[in-house]
Amino acid sequence: MSNGVKVSMAEGRRGLGRGLSALLGESDAENPAAAGDAPGAREIPIELIRRNPDQPRRRFGEAEIAELADSIREKGVLQPVLVRPAPDAPGEYQLVAGERRWRASQQAGLKAIPALVRDLDDQQVLEIAIIENVQRADLGPIEESLSYRALMDRFGRTQEDVARVVGKSRPHVANALRLLNLPAEVQTLLAEGKLTSGHARALIGSLNPLAFAEIVIAKGLNVRDTEALVKRGAPEKKSAGPGGAGKVARDHDTAALESDLSEVLGLDVEIRDRGGAGELRIKYVTLEQLDDLCRRLTRGA
Repeated sequence: MSNGVKVSMAEGRRGLGRGLSALLGESDAENPAAAGDAPGAREIPIELIRRNPDQPRRRFGEAEIAELADSIREKGVLQPVLVRPAPDAPGEYQLVAGERRWRASQQAGLKAIPALVRDLDDQQVLEIAIIENVQRADLGPIEESLSYRALMDRFGRTQEDVARVVGKSRPHVANALRLLNLPAEVQTLLAEGKLTSGHARALIGSLNPLAFAEIVIAKGLNVRDTEALVKRGAPEKKSAGPGGAGKVARDHDTAALESDLSEVLGLDVEIRDRGGAGELRIKYVTLEQLDDLCRRLTRGA
């Protein structure tokens, strides 16, 4: 890999500053130049460029693409796409960043598109695609969560690694990953924009997230109302099992403390207090989460 790519990736991991912009060959927003003038850019036939199957962004608005296509017909492509040689198709290329421009260029009737060609491995391709979309707020909450999970599962990244790569805080990454604990139906509602991330986080850990989600949507509840609904709703009222005392109602201070701890740890936290004595329960769903928690708890020992 060239030195320029190494520098760009390193800068991206530190905070995404100018590294990604340099790698993508972006122009100065106040003085845009033709994409073909970007250093190293060259015209590549659109038919030789394949979509990246690991593109984190799954949804592209038709109106958005049509608007960009109109702009391309009038002014051309002002920013080159980023590609790499296709791993399984000699002479062809795989998109790394710029799918929206690629789609719009096809719609505009272009036969070729300016592109920067870089030799990148699978991990770098996924990281760049995530960084590009996260920087520009193009990813939906579930798309973002799935992207972080892919980096962890496929390349052995920890939550701290992912946070450093994408320029987010570790609690942000942890909270994004928690959304994947929701039922698929609730994740779909979130992806469709019928719920916000705040609503979805309030539903995590409830016994019937879908039922609560449907109430939230039907009544147009805000996040605070959703949290209150979950706390007082029927699923919260568990009857006592044999020899058990059931789930104890939580006061406002206890609920606030649970929320604070959950935000810091990125995990579901439950406090069961009975007259000043009780239990603190921290729920994890993967061994990676448990390992991360253990490291953090024993770091000062």
